[in-house]
Amino acid sequence: MRTLLLLTSSNIFMTLAWYLHLRPEYQKWPMWQIIGFSWAIAFFEYCLQVPANRIGYNVEGYSAAQLKIVQEVITLVVFCIFSVLVLKEPLKWRYVAAFALVLGAVAIVATGKEPPKHAAKDPAAVPESTAETE
Repeated sequence: MRTLLLLTSSNIFMTLAWYLHLRPEYQKWPMWQIIGFSWAIAFFEYCLQVPANRIGYNVEGYSAAQLKIVQEVITLVVFCIFSVLVLKEPLKWRYVAAFALVLGAVAIVATGKEPPKHAAKDPAAVPESTAETE
């Protein structure tokens, strides 16, 4: 559960870093300022994304592929909400159809698999290598 919360939070920051500058009030900013502004926001994304992947992989037992697929779904959900609420762009049926295909990929990755053998035996245990990131 911590992994999903951290991934969602990191994706909010990344969506802001990548797309907030498209709003009209930022159009007059020079490119170097937009890049600096975006990098400043992205720093917080990395502060959440890296621990999310470490915890998900080492403690909660997700495989790297499962982490990536889950992250992509979260990215799409966050982006759809951002696009409609912040950029005021409509959510078209093609976008919804494409999102459904990604959800199908998640179902394929998530079903019928045993937890990876690298997962900690005690879900509450954090390996020493990840203890520093929490």
